[in-house]
Amino acid sequence: MAIPTTAKGVINGKTIELEQEPGFPSGQEVLVTIEPAQLDPDISSELPPGEGLRRAFGAWADESEELDKYLEWAHKQRAVGRPPIEQ
Repeated sequence: MAIPTTAKGVINGKTIELEQEPGFPSGQEVLVTIEPAQLDPDISSELPPGEGLRRAFGAWADESEELDKYLEWAHKQRAVGRPPIEQ
């Protein structure tokens, strides 16, 4: 009996292309368990609350006042030449 093997690969539709030979003969039936690969080993899958958003916002994460100023400026730029919205 063969020893269970873990291999990294990429899914393309119903096909999984492995980075290395799995060590089984062609045509061998196997059981497959699929889970996403951790791209960065330093990134935990259990982030503390708010950490995901902080990483997503990048440079703006610690600059909320500057972000507010930028968003206000961008809003004004989009309003140039547009008729006011009637309510």
